[in-house]
Amino acid sequence: MPIATPEVYNEMLDRAKAGKFAYPAINVTSSQTLNAALRGFAEAESDGIVQISTGGAEFLGGQYSKDMVTGAVALAEYAHILAEKYPVNIALHTDHCPKDKLDGYVRPLIAISEERVKAGRNPLFQSHMWDGSAETLADNLQIAQELLERTRAANIILEVEITPTGGEEDGVSHEINDSLYTTVEDAIRTAEALGLGEKGRYLLAASFGNVHGVYKPGNVVLRPELLKELNEGVAAKFGKASPFDFVFHGGSGSTEQEILTALDNGVVKMNIDTDTQYAFTRPVAAHMFQNYDGVLKVDGEVGNKKAYDPRTWGKLAEASMAARVVEATQNLRSAGNKIK
Repeated sequence: MPIATPEVYNEMLDRAKAGKFAYPAINVTSSQTLNAALRGFAEAESDGIVQISTGGAEFLGGQYSKDMVTGAVALAEYAHILAEKYPVNIALHTDHCPKDKLDGYVRPLIAISEERVKAGRNPLFQSHMWDGSAETLADNLQIAQELLERTRAANIILEVEITPTGGEEDGVSHEINDSLYTTVEDAIRTAEALGLGEKGRYLLAASFGNVHGVYKPGNVVLRPELLKELNEGVAAKFGKASPFDFVFHGGSGSTEQEILTALDNGVVKMNIDTDTQYAFTRPVAAHMFQNYDGVLKVDGEVGNKKAYDPRTWGKLAEASMAARVVEATQNLRSAGNKIK
């Protein structure tokens, strides 16, 4: 199947919300990690989301120019071709974009999709994230309004993060403290500014104690039941049941019960990056240690070309990351739920 059309992407999100499951959103930084993500979704018979952060896009752009837009466009175009061979629907998304990178990343990418739509084509990416969590909520929502107007016109879904997620993600960092919990008042102000669908569809990354990066279960206090409070508080004011499509950020180390509670309370997308990075790298490290005399020219020897051929260890990395994607689909209940 091809990359999801705007209609199919909306159907994916609607099905997830109704079925109380979520799609893993897998960060990719190369053709190898893209193949691993697509393979994992296909093996799990799950539709899914592939996303590129600003740092990932810069890496994809090459270390000579480090151009984020070039990197993102190149992988997106490659994904449009590659996804045709996989029996699942895949949406392309850009992850975390703070204010100082909007003009160098998200706004140019939206402009590319605007031109594609004017020409009768589908957008290049199906959704983009605006991360205004480092700004005041008023400034955050003002920028979100401008972006939502453009994404709606280009048949794109916007993701917004209205309050901080702890830890660090591509240079945006927040302390781990009591500010990591979105309030009902925050949610109401968001609904007032962005509407509840009539101004354009958006995904909401609300904070319920989430932290980016690596942590063990128990080191972070997650309150996924807070999402229910946010939905109910906004529903009571605006009369629309379950108004938000929530995104779960900083999920590494979450317990099974925390994930299930989040799904039951409206999460339709969960970002997966740290765990898949490790899954990709772990077998590469094992291969290098186990074959050190083959990947290195030790004591004047010539090494073993089959050992240091990138395809040899690259296949191991792809298989390991794909297996972690399958695990994610099982945890999020999307496995076996692809659109027929």
